Amino acid sequence: MSVTTSGRTNNKKFKWSLDFTNKNKDRGDMPSPPGFNPSVAAVHTETSRESDPNHLIIKKSWDLALGPLKQVPMNLFIMYMSGNSISIFPIMMVCMLVIRPVKALFTMQNTFKMIEGSHSIGQKFVYFVGNVVNIALALYKCQSMGLLPTHASDWLAFVQPQIPVEYSGGGLLLT
Repeated sequence: MSVTTSGRTNNKKFKWSLDFTNKNKDRGDMPSPPGFNPSVAAVHTETSRESDPNHLIIKKSWDLALGPLKQVPMNLFIMYMSGNSISIFPIMMVCMLVIRPVKALFTMQNTFKMIEGSHSIGQKFVYFVGNVVNIALALYKCQSMGLLPTHASDWLAFVQPQIPVEYSGGGLLLT
């Protein structure tokens, strides 16, 4: 390290200073960090470079396959927050709960077009199951809102509708 003070050069080296003007690769007098083993480091970098692309492709494809299952908790929360009343907001939520997985199932071949290998069948199956679970959640929401015909009186005109066992409303007695 050279320090210029009033026109003269001082080549005094401090113990905390490093000289980066030397372009040697062997680092001169700089010690290796604690725990560094050059033979192990060279082997690790060569093996990780060879197996890394395949590992990355498998990891990304599993992330894609598990995507619908990761949406289930959020869909449950949305179902809870929208309520069971028949109004525009819950109907829109149910429609979106049905439309997204159905679209995903119809475009499953295009989604997994780039994925090959031994994991692809399992990934497609997990993707399919995740979308079917989301459709089942939407059907459950429709049933809890009373939109699915679950009794004979829902589609037959001559069958009497079910008589409710009890009524409730606002703290008043209804008879």
